[in-house]
Amino acid sequence: MTDFSLPRSMLRMGVAQAHSIAGDLVANIAQVLALIDLAADAQLQLLVLPEKFLSGYEPDLIKTDPQRYAVNQDDLRLQPILEACARTGVAAIVGAATHNAGAIRISSLIISSKGELVCTYHKQHLFSSERDIFRAGAQDGACMLEIADWRLSMAICYDSGFPEHARSAALAGSHVYVVSALFSKGNGQHESRIWMPARALDNTIFVLMSNHVGSTGGWDACGSSAIWSPYGKLLAEGSSDQAGVISCTLDPALLRDARSRENMLADYQAIAPCTGQRFTHYRLD
Repeated sequence: MTDFSLPRSMLRMGVAQAHSIAGDLVANIAQVLALIDLAADAQLQLLVLPEKFLSGYEPDLIKTDPQRYAVNQDDLRLQPILEACARTGVAAIVGAATHNAGAIRISSLIISSKGELVCTYHKQHLFSSERDIFRAGAQDGACMLEIADWRLSMAICYDSGFPEHARSAALAGSHVYVVSALFSKGNGQHESRIWMPARALDNTIFVLMSNHVGSTGGWDACGSSAIWSPYGKLLAEGSSDQAGVISCTLDPALLRDARSRENMLADYQAIAPCTGQRFTHYRLD
């Protein structure tokens, strides 16, 4: 049976944005370490990084040499990130291309506050330009993350454009929808400002979105990483072009208030079965 209980503790979370250097995993991992330290200074419990941050959003480059530009679960290059999470006590969600058994995927590496790679979420909805290179994640590969008494679900960029993706997470008991992304200036910026507050209000959940800044994979990223309330209202937002960590304290009272006033999720739950993604639960603390 789905657990629809609400948290009672505060949760300190942050979204990071930075300029990923194309194909330079060593330099980008160094940036991740610096951002984790900033998160620790801000006393955050979890930090979210953009889509494919370790390599940059570089599909054409990644396909030339997946062993070099993508990672796997046992990749020794990830060890400094695991050690940084263990040292600081900050859990992290790190965007990367991954490879396994000949398949390349767009993934989020979920690392606990103890420095353990507890699971990997693979993007389920591939953008048209990604389908010839990457394999989509299966619906039974979704991760429900647990930290303190909060439950968090994952999305990668285009996933968030499909309302059913966030809805199935909320119906499975999620309190927070976490999106690692690449949104570009122009239409991408517009999409992010429609999709994220809509996913929040439709499901009365917090939404966090981490985006790139600068140019990556031929796209001019719009930055503006942000956090939205369960009412779909903007709580915190980054600049369009500056690296940094944007943070917020998620208040369970706000979640409780939204669900008492906005009934879409409860009404949907009453008339429709809980379908969609199938979640495996993992603790981050």
